[in-house]
Amino acid sequence: MPAAPAPSPNATFVRRQLAAGKEANRLINEKSPYLLQHAFNPVQWQPWGDEAFAEAARLDKAVFLSVGYSTCHWCHVMAHESFEDEEVAAFLNQHFIAVKVDREERPDIDQLYMTATQAITGSGGWPMSVFLLPDQRPFYAGTYFPPRASYGRPGFLDLLKQIQRIWQEERPRLTSNARALTERLTAEAAGSVAPTALSGDLLDLCLKQAAKSYDRQFGGFGRDPKFPRPALFDFLLRCDHLRPNPEAREMVLASLRQMAAGGMYDHLGGGFHRYSVDRQWRVPHFEKMLYDQAQLASLYLDAFLVSDDPFFAAIADSTLDYVLRDMSAADHAFFSAEDADSVAANNDNQSGEGLFYLWEYSEIIELLGEEQAAIFNFLHGVEADGNALADPMAEFTGKNILYRKQSSAEAARHFARSEAEIRAITRQAKGTLLQARQQRPRPHLDDKIITAWNGLMISALAKGYRVTGNERYLRAATNAAVFIEKNMLSPDRNSLRRRFCDGEANFAGQLDDYAFFSQGLLDLYSAAFDSHWLALAVQLTQRQIELFGDPDHGAFFDSPQNGQQLLIRLRNDYDGAEPSGNAITAMNLLRLGQITDNAGWRSLAEEIFSFFAEGLMENPFGRPALAAAYDFAEQEPRQIVIAGRPGARDTEEMLTLVNRRYLPGTTLLLADNDSGQAYLADRLPWIAAMRPLDKRATAYVCQNFTCRQPVQSPADLRALLQAL
Repeated sequence: MPAAPAPSPNATFVRRQLAAGKEANRLINEKSPYLLQHAFNPVQWQPWGDEAFAEAARLDKAVFLSVGYSTCHWCHVMAHESFEDEEVAAFLNQHFIAVKVDREERPDIDQLYMTATQAITGSGGWPMSVFLLPDQRPFYAGTYFPPRASYGRPGFLDLLKQIQRIWQEERPRLTSNARALTERLTAEAAGSVAPTALSGDLLDLCLKQAAKSYDRQFGGFGRDPKFPRPALFDFLLRCDHLRPNPEAREMVLASLRQMAAGGMYDHLGGGFHRYSVDRQWRVPHFEKMLYDQAQLASLYLDAFLVSDDPFFAAIADSTLDYVLRDMSAADHAFFSAEDADSVAANNDNQSGEGLFYLWEYSEIIELLGEEQAAIFNFLHGVEADGNALADPMAEFTGKNILYRKQSSAEAARHFARSEAEIRAITRQAKGTLLQARQQRPRPHLDDKIITAWNGLMISALAKGYRVTGNERYLRAATNAAVFIEKNMLSPDRNSLRRRFCDGEANFAGQLDDYAFFSQGLLDLYSAAFDSHWLALAVQLTQRQIELFGDPDHGAFFDSPQNGQQLLIRLRNDYDGAEPSGNAITAMNLLRLGQITDNAGWRSLAEEIFSFFAEGLMENPFGRPALAAAYDFAEQEPRQIVIAGRPGARDTEEMLTLVNRRYLPGTTLLLADNDSGQAYLADRLPWIAAMRPLDKRATAYVCQNFTCRQPVQSPADLRALLQAL
């Protein structure tokens, strides 16, 4: 008899709070781990919805909107300091309607009010704190506020009192502010009236802006904090491939080495933390986000293809393996994130950021013994007094953040050992420490399943299979796609849902859900050559056009027309921690336009470029995924068709030759003389004639829909690939 499934972290948390006699607010019926974290606050939180705003209008109260997510460190801090404070809660409950939103469930709400927050303050972040009129128009905003004035920030209680006074005494001023801000955001969302012409200078400008911002000492861009921006690195590799540029390649490879050597990379368990608070990548913010793992694993695989350095493949493997081990649901989809905070081992009353990952010097000596510890500590910068003394976080003092300080070659010289011995000792030491770390209380796991982020993970795993041949990655990608199709598509298969949690799929899919999942399906097709995934990508893209497209102005809205309507439907083109939905949509339309010979979809991609042209020409550095899609559109289409039997040795050998090369902008198809080839031939008739010659796998390399002489030997195919 199979074991009963473990209770969800949400259910366990709620049960403990109720058993302790805690009184719940109206968030108790929500599924979101973030909202449930606040279900027992003395603040009378409500979920976003018509009921909350109707109550605000009836009681003539302003709305306090708090937006965050469950693995956000400063969200935890503000919750503990202010939302659990009885005095703060009493004032908030008396004078405001308090609304909580999980930004990962409702990115449309988050984006709208983050845009307002940035317009008001010049910056943004989470927790996001916004004050609204009962008609949802914002009039004041900020991020984290301490309970009492400190850190150069006003105290939250003082701020509440001040806003309440203005609400009572100067209401026209607030209304005027709200009107002006809403008009400004509406105008920005409409786009530029005067069209801007795109030119070939776009790519050179992006390279120049990247080079100007590049940190030549430690890699990455800017100083601190440093966030990885995978879309920018991807753009630079694409540029180097099409127009050899050693500087572009070096910016990527050097940065990836520095990131993987720093504390932002988990040297024991694999995977990457969200960002580095310092310039050297040494001190991370310890969250682990699914979207980071997916994009960075894919990027390190590309770096391996470009450099042929197994170091990059090893980092990609460890990242994918981390996700499969620690972020996978039993039913094969992937969870959203692991928290930065955790409780200390053997001390439930002590909690803080990074405790799961930090080490004391004496602890490592005890676990490894003097001799092995000396080598491990030399390699990983471990010091007796801790190596995080310069960090402002008090809980880091005296602790060690593992990073790669020395190479195996340097350790071999220092300890008079061979490099092979050093590597063997390091592997054993890491295994011992990882096993010990697994006994610590784990950080909170956000077990929401987000469609968009699973799409990114499917892409990464499909690429992992293509590059490494590890069938485990292909199975995981396929299983995740099956889960999303089964659980996140509506019964009529006409729309996607955003998130799945605790057995429930809910919230209308956003642009990134459709775009990222469709991209994942395209990449899965290129790995498995199952035309079902290609057909589903076509179906979802067609539906995306209907739900998000704007036939009058071009580009795509971030929220669907059939979803809950907010004040403004925004269109985003900025590539931050995640690429923009419009950028990935443009690339999908171009890829699918080639595969299905759909000129209309290529035209829709051109309309995206036209709509965002002004911003793209001013600051392509902030829009590298869109710049990459534009560059793809400017290149002549390239296809490689392998005609052969799936699984046959000669077919697999040719596929492997293609998959082990970095070929951005090249479409790989399989003519299998079966349903898959028939599906393609219905859209690209010329593929119907492609057959294995003399019953041997045959490669057709085509550019601009003109194919070269078919080849059957690996050597001949390799020669053709070198010219692409």
